[in-house]
Amino acid sequence: MKTYTHILFDLDHTLWDFEKNSEETLFTLYDQFELAAHGKFDRDSFYKKYKFVNHRLWDLYNKGKITQEELRNQRFIRTLTGLGLEVHEVPEGLSKAYTDLCPTKTAVFPFTYDLLQYLQPKYGLHIVTNGFRDVQYIKLNSSKLSSYFKEIVTSECCGYKKPDKRIFEHTLERIKVRPQDCLMIGDNIECDIEGAKAAGIDQVFFNPENYKHRCKPTYEIQCLSQLRQIL
Repeated sequence: MKTYTHILFDLDHTLWDFEKNSEETLFTLYDQFELAAHGKFDRDSFYKKYKFVNHRLWDLYNKGKITQEELRNQRFIRTLTGLGLEVHEVPEGLSKAYTDLCPTKTAVFPFTYDLLQYLQPKYGLHIVTNGFRDVQYIKLNSSKLSSYFKEIVTSECCGYKKPDKRIFEHTLERIKVRPQDCLMIGDNIECDIEGAKAAGIDQVFFNPENYKHRCKPTYEIQCLSQLRQIL
């Protein structure tokens, strides 16, 4: 078994449970903005449509095809027009309300805290994320995760987004270690696994849904507790 000294974590969908936190937020906003009054969709349809639209927009953002502002401005417009509303019917302030509320949610994946408490005395722990800097710090603080990590590297802070290997190289420079001393843990094959691989860093693919793929990561797990078998 290889020996590592530093562990790099993705945040959303890996430690912080984005889907659960986003669903709770969207249900709250559905009621707050009285979206039921339009009579065109229920809460579940609203959540499912947003999830689809947001995933597509994040994919475009990660590929450099849209900006942060475009992502934030378009996700609710595309969601609600896709559900039958006219553009002028999209409530003003909905996007900001989501951005303000969602990062304060605290759901994390099972065994997150146990795992970090186990790892912290043994390794340098760091976050590498494409998430927006202001939002990611709120998430880390709200969910009481920030104290476990020495460096928080966002795509905004270094100018490169995963899977660009330069965000990983930037991280290595900040923590002053070699690629072979690090292990990257994330849920996204392209951004986390292929990106880390391009930088010469071993990877753990976190695949809780156990979906099929052709990627060959260094390791693969379905539950964070399985990391104890590796580290």
